[in-house]
Amino acid sequence: MPANETASLDRLGVELRRLRGDPAAPPDASVVIPVNAQEDLKNVLGILGDVAGYEGTATLEVVLVINNYPEDDPPRELETYARAGVRAVGVPNVRRPGEVVSFTARVPGAREASSDVTIHFDADCRVPNFSALLTWYIERLRGGAKAAYSPVEYYDLRALWSVRARIAVHHAARWAKRVLMRIPTVRGSNYAVDRALFLRLYDEGKLIDDLNVGLAVKASGGSLAYSRDRELRVLTSGRRFKGGWLKLARYLLYRMRYNLRMITSSKRGAQKPGATYDRTPSR
Repeated sequence: MPANETASLDRLGVELRRLRGDPAAPPDASVVIPVNAQEDLKNVLGILGDVAGYEGTATLEVVLVINNYPEDDPPRELETYARAGVRAVGVPNVRRPGEVVSFTARVPGAREASSDVTIHFDADCRVPNFSALLTWYIERLRGGAKAAYSPVEYYDLRALWSVRARIAVHHAARWAKRVLMRIPTVRGSNYAVDRALFLRLYDEGKLIDDLNVGLAVKASGGSLAYSRDRELRVLTSGRRFKGGWLKLARYLLYRMRYNLRMITSSKRGAQKPGATYDRTPSR
């Protein structure tokens, strides 16, 4: 990590350690972020800065699950982030048959978390008002909800009509699922969930992707909370959306099939035992 980025992380570390409070006491919330070591070791600095800007009274910890690296060559960032007050969990390979790898990478972080309120983001997310979002998540889960989520929007989108159409269809489909079909539209880049329930559902084989977290929580009898308040929105990167009408058509077909598979997998129930991992401890 270059010297200027290390200095920036050191400054963030001062705030993150302050927000953690007494390390002997459980924090009010644990923020869990998977970090692909091939792409996101720098990207994650953005959301760490958003978290470090929290202005409320709650205590919190950040758990990074750094993954996708050679087992005999762990990234130095495991040590760098640990020194900055982050709980850095190293897992060279999180892949599990039948699971979406970006989801599976959250599981070691949830197991490592010290709070029963776990909040899940992606490494390339940005949170415009983290203080408001964290307060709302803690209130909802302390108030009896087993999961909660809020709007997700995009940044870094190309100014192409096919990209705009893709995003419009995406938001319309999510609205129809949530409002008309009463299907929870939890997605990986922004949700909070009760830690014990999340791990139980995973270990029972009922979770294979972020998209079926809401369905599984609902099927278990747990309640979910959703807010449309844009003050609580999270931004996720749209840098991978290249544009093109043919790609859009293929994407829509893929998403329709994929959503049907997620609904079906949630209804089927347990399919496999939960995963265990060989981890690289932070030093």
